[in-house]
Amino acid sequence: MTIDQSSDEEYDDRIKAAIAAAEAAGVKLQPSPDVLELIRSADAFTFDVDSTFCADESIDEIAAFLGVGEQVAALTAKAMGGTVLFQDALAERLGVMHPSRDDMQRFLDGHPPQISPGIPQLVAALKASGKQVFLVSGGFRLVIHPIAEMLGIPIDHVFANTILFDHDGAYDGFDPEEFPSRSGGKAEAVQHIKQKHNFKTVVMVGDGMTDFEARAPGGADAFIGPAVLSRKALRYGGVVYRETVAKKSDWYVFSIDQITRALAGDHSSSHGNGR
Repeated sequence: MTIDQSSDEEYDDRIKAAIAAAEAAGVKLQPSPDVLELIRSADAFTFDVDSTFCADESIDEIAAFLGVGEQVAALTAKAMGGTVLFQDALAERLGVMHPSRDDMQRFLDGHPPQISPGIPQLVAALKASGKQVFLVSGGFRLVIHPIAEMLGIPIDHVFANTILFDHDGAYDGFDPEEFPSRSGGKAEAVQHIKQKHNFKTVVMVGDGMTDFEARAPGGADAFIGPAVLSRKALRYGGVVYRETVAKKSDWYVFSIDQITRALAGDHSSSHGNGR
């Protein structure tokens, strides 16, 4: 279900409809005591970036900027649904886009990050409680590093894809050694984070099947699926409620603020609307 921009009344009705659909599907819209304890005791939180940490899908935005938006958006939808190998989808999308170094710089110059509502407050709360924050994304380092720097997240806490360029700055593929460049790579990244830092518990927050994959043995101990709903977000492509992901979530939220409240010990079950 895609929540489209509309009048305030219609917007609220569509949020209610999405929540009703999730309830009917048996999605966990309230955290269990075990999930609440994991949130409070976790050593670290790992976040997907596109449509989670940020309100847009950066690869789709770059594609639109390059004039191949519709074609790449369809490929992104397939990739997020878990129906194709991620490495194949990434290669196919980049092959269509063929972004040069100059293209990427022009895109970055004209498209400031669209941070999802509630994310700055959640990151601040996590840091204040002594938890470390990591970004694990199938997006691109060129886009994500400035976002990490904006919110005070160390660059070595970013796991994302690297676009390669030749000596003339033309597109030359992507680095296959990056964890998120392949299916199952997010699980590998979280496992790596956990082992390297000797973390006992890690929570993954993300909106796609590739994020749920991180909820694997030795990886994330809990998976929170967000449908980040806000009028600001809707102006940048909308946010999708993916029932297949929602049903697999240990907790599915309709506002990032719900996670912040849970971290603070507020067990309110209010869904919020992300405004």
